[in-house]
Amino acid sequence: MDRDAIHAFLATSYWSEGIPKDTLVKAMQQSLCFGLFEGQQQIGFARAVTDRATFAYLADVYIEPTHRDKGLGIWLTEQLMAHTDLQGLRRMMLATRDAHSLYRRFGFTKLTKPNTIMERWRPAIYREGKE
Repeated sequence: MDRDAIHAFLATSYWSEGIPKDTLVKAMQQSLCFGLFEGQQQIGFARAVTDRATFAYLADVYIEPTHRDKGLGIWLTEQLMAHTDLQGLRRMMLATRDAHSLYRRFGFTKLTKPNTIMERWRPAIYREGKE
């Protein structure tokens, strides 16, 4: 994986704006990571945070803008979803503001029981420093 390329994209994305590179590297080390390359150039990335038994969280999925609209996001998600460590899980989750139709293809829906899900949301943590 090209950590510099991944960081360059994610640090400017709406979901992880300003993420420090060392934080990204640590997150990658603790995740199942999937890369998409054209030759030696990284053009896509996705990762799953999982216990490999009951739960996974799909995160940091992207395709470089110049390679979009070619079905690569679908293909990358298919590869991730087919991974043996992600089979038989009770729950998979993700957060997105702009790719709902992509993830519906893979069975993702709005929360079935939103009154049972809680979160600790700190969107400015990378700008403000750790609390």
